[in-house]
Amino acid sequence: MQRSLTLYDATIGKKAVVALTGIVLFGFVIAHMLGNLQVFLGREALNAYARNLRQVPALLWFARLVLLGSVLAHITASLQLVRAAQVARPIAYRQKKSIATSYAARTMKISGPLLGAFIVYHLAHLTVPGVSMGAYPHDPHDVYANLVHGFQVPWVTGIYVVAQCLLGAHLYHGGWSLFQTLGLSHPRYDQWRARLPRAVAVLVVLGNLSIPLAVLTGIVR
Repeated sequence: MQRSLTLYDATIGKKAVVALTGIVLFGFVIAHMLGNLQVFLGREALNAYARNLRQVPALLWFARLVLLGSVLAHITASLQLVRAAQVARPIAYRQKKSIATSYAARTMKISGPLLGAFIVYHLAHLTVPGVSMGAYPHDPHDVYANLVHGFQVPWVTGIYVVAQCLLGAHLYHGGWSLFQTLGLSHPRYDQWRARLPRAVAVLVVLGNLSIPLAVLTGIVR
């Protein structure tokens, strides 16, 4: 136990926590997208999927607790790393040149908190308590109707579009960096280390965006 705490006190320990919890969150984001894409199969398919998730309450709550723990650990370790970097250099560079970095990497400090705020909004909108964003009643037993009614409101879809763009940038840089943190980096495979997170991020963004945009354009109704 003491050895684990000592490792966490080091920067590499905090980076490892961010990477490992990032893998959990990566998997959840992909599974969440695949489940929601069942909206294209119709009302019965999506509502059946939602009901099936609640069939085994113990398993559902276990998954929720693992996810919640991963989110809290990911945020805590990330904030501690930011703080450590600020303490190490209290005076900013007079002129800073970014060499081996990207727009996604430079905006991680912004995309992280904004995504955290979006998650709270998303849960309140479609899960608990289920807030109607328009002139329609929220029905906890009709996930399909809640989703369609919600995304028929243009500004609601706009929020989701912005959030998915931030998510894509966060996934891309997070996926790229976690391989390096976990020691899975090699010059021979570095091109794939960049291509794989980029491909996954693009697919997740396109998959998630296809739902609100299909509703807003009347393809799904």
